Amino acid sequence: MIGRDESVPYDRPNLSKDYLAGDAPEEWIPLRPAEFYAEHSIDLIRGMTVSQIDVAGRRVRLDDDSVRPFDRLLLATGADPVKLPIPGAELKHVHYLRTLADSRAIIAAAEDAKRAVVIGASFIGLEVAAALRAREVHVEVVAPESVPLERVLGAEVGRFVRTLHESQGVRFHLGRKPAAIAQGAVTLDDGTALACDFVVMGVGVRPRLGLAEAAGLPIDRGLVVDDQLRAAPPVWAAGDVARYPDPRSGKPVRVEHWAAAERQGQAAARNMLGAALPFRDVPFFWSAHYDVTLNYVGHAETFDAVEIRGSLEKRDALVAYREGGRIAAVVTLGRDRQSLEAEAAMERGDEAGLAALVAS
Repeated sequence: MIGRDESVPYDRPNLSKDYLAGDAPEEWIPLRPAEFYAEHSIDLIRGMTVSQIDVAGRRVRLDDDSVRPFDRLLLATGADPVKLPIPGAELKHVHYLRTLADSRAIIAAAEDAKRAVVIGASFIGLEVAAALRAREVHVEVVAPESVPLERVLGAEVGRFVRTLHESQGVRFHLGRKPAAIAQGAVTLDDGTALACDFVVMGVGVRPRLGLAEAAGLPIDRGLVVDDQLRAAPPVWAAGDVARYPDPRSGKPVRVEHWAAAERQGQAAARNMLGAALPFRDVPFFWSAHYDVTLNYVGHAETFDAVEIRGSLEKRDALVAYREGGRIAAVVTLGRDRQSLEAEAAMERGDEAGLAALVAS
C-alpha cells in the first residue's frame, strides 16, 4: 500500500464530524493500529507517491525513483480539494479539509479563534460549520447558491438544513462569492467584508486522475472501469476516481462517498483475486449537523420530483428523489430502519417494493 499520507489509514468521515467538534479522541481515528500491517504482511509505504505506472510492464515508479512490480494494481488515488483562484487563497490561515493533518490544523486554528468564514455550503463546509460552533467559534458561511445543498437535496430539505444551522448561530451569505482573502477578513463580490481569524474552503473536490491518464488508462470524468471495477487487465480502481456502470440506472457514475469507496475496495480486492463478480452495492452516506443526521441511499445526479413523507421540522421524515418517475435516491431523518429497507430494495432491484416503502 503506497500513499502520500504520513498517517496509517484512518476514518475520514470523522475528520469533519465528531473529531473536528472535539467529541472523539484521536485514538479513535486509525482504522487499524500501526503494527497490524506488518503482522499481516502488508508493506505500508507512507508519505510517498507513485510518479508513473507502467501498465504493460506491470510496475510502478515512486517519487524517490524506486520501482515496485505488481501482478494486480488497485488505483484509489482519491480527490483533491478545489482551490479558488482568488487573491489570498494561499495564505496560511486558509484551510482545506481532506486529511487528518488538515483536520488537526483546523482544530489548532480554532483553539484561540473567535470568528471563522467557511466558503462553500457543501456537506463538508456545513459539517465544518457545525463542528466549529461546537467549539464556540462564530461562523459565517459564504456560497453562491440561494439554498444550501439544493442541487443534491432539493430546496425544501436545503432550507431545513439552513434553518438548523441558523438556530445554532451560523450566519449565511448566500448568492455571494468571495472576491479576496486577507489576514483578518474575507471580502465578498458585493464589497462586504467579513471579519475572521481563519478560513475553511469547502467548494468541492476533483478526482486525482493525472497518474491514470499518463498511463493511458480510459478517462471520462473519472477512471472508466467495467462492472467488476477493472480499468485494464491488471488494473482496478475504487473510490473517488472510479467511474463505473450503475446497475440501477445503467449509466456510468462516479460517487464521492466513504462507504462507497470502502465497498468498492472490498469488491475490487475479490475480483483481483479472481472472483469476477459485478459490483452492485448501492451508494450510501450520512451527514451530521449538530444532533441531526441525514442518511442518503441511492444516487441521484439529477431529479425532477421530490416527495417528502413525515416532517422535517419534527426530524422524522423520508424524502424520495425521482428521475423520470424512478426513485433514484432516498434521504431519511430519524428513520434508520426505512433507510436500510430502501437500500435492500434497491440492491434487490425491487422497484415496486421501494415505491411501496416510500408511499407508506
